[in-house]
Amino acid sequence: MNYILFDDPRIRPNLLPFTFTRPVSHLRVGILTIAEKWQRWLDSPVSCLTQPYLQKKFPLVEAEENVFINGAVCPNAALVRAIGQLGAGGQLVRKNVLVAARTRGKEARPANFYPPTADQATTAPADDPAAHFTVIANPWDIFTENGPQIRADFALITRDRTSHPVSDPHTVVYNPADVFLEAGVTVKAAVLNAERGPVYLGKNAQVMEGAVVRGPFAMGEDSIINVGGRMIGDTTIGPSCKVGGEVSNSVILGYSSKVHDGFLGNSVIGEWCNLGADTNTSNMKSDYGNAKLWNYAENRYRDTGRLFCGTMMGDHSKASINTMFNTATVIGVNVNLFGPGFPPKFVPSFSWGGGDQWETYRLDKALEVARRAMERRNVPLEMVDREILAAVYELEKRAL
Repeated sequence: MNYILFDDPRIRPNLLPFTFTRPVSHLRVGILTIAEKWQRWLDSPVSCLTQPYLQKKFPLVEAEENVFINGAVCPNAALVRAIGQLGAGGQLVRKNVLVAARTRGKEARPANFYPPTADQATTAPADDPAAHFTVIANPWDIFTENGPQIRADFALITRDRTSHPVSDPHTVVYNPADVFLEAGVTVKAAVLNAERGPVYLGKNAQVMEGAVVRGPFAMGEDSIINVGGRMIGDTTIGPSCKVGGEVSNSVILGYSSKVHDGFLGNSVIGEWCNLGADTNTSNMKSDYGNAKLWNYAENRYRDTGRLFCGTMMGDHSKASINTMFNTATVIGVNVNLFGPGFPPKFVPSFSWGGGDQWETYRLDKALEVARRAMERRNVPLEMVDREILAAVYELEKRAL
């Protein structure tokens, strides 16, 4: 069967700025991206149906018969079984979410099936196992669901495998059964505490002297925790990151740096970002009220229903030394922040400045900075990447 992960048209706009530069299924929640989860669960390649300007980098592979799966839904055993039982033309609708649809012919598109009918939405019995699943429908879902997804991914990745040993005699490990090191991991004089959840360290990751790591925690391939770093539970550091200071219940998607001291809490940071020394995020309002986060789809601030919410930062954005973020701040793509005081709670993509001084970040200059940043990790800025950033630039210019 040919599997395609589609961007749910009702969900994708709510996940901006992260979905400006990737399909929904390429968001990282837990150890893996949603697409990587499905690929492992289905034991099959998957492709994406996404926005036209993203499709070149994330190509769609269609066959005469396809199973479209909602890219915002995280897989589990019950869902995989239910999808496997779909007949031609069948749909799996749960909680008013189109989870999957089996189609025939290349012109069939899951967007055509919306909205699910009331009958479709209520046919599942209350005890249906496939009615229980995780949907990443809002930016804060990425960090609130991160702990459970680390646990699920840990079980999936480490099943029937043996961890590489922690060989350093000065490293303390609590509950070693839930600590897994891939090949090439280096840990020196650190604390790995898996009593409250697993700790996963990806291939060639480094944990430097004096670092403290509490699970659930995941770190991707080639990432580094700096000397004295404090990684608190429900946190994921994606591949090729450099991280220090205190990080709590946050997700860094990958290829980003927060090397120095400063607090990052209940936040999501995109790829190719940099947080300067002593950058701090507020994750709770002083009046203990619910955090309100900018919503691109509704063009207004939206009540998250949550007490804790930090910073949401899109790809290729930078914050200078001593930057202070208010509770529930949204930073777009290719933003360069500097200057005194708190930045606004919403900063549109391709903004340059701080305080009362703001201007549009020139596209040619932003692309050159992106090229240099990626080059430092031996990743080229391909023409398709330039085209995506140029498309985001035009989208945001029209929105303003």
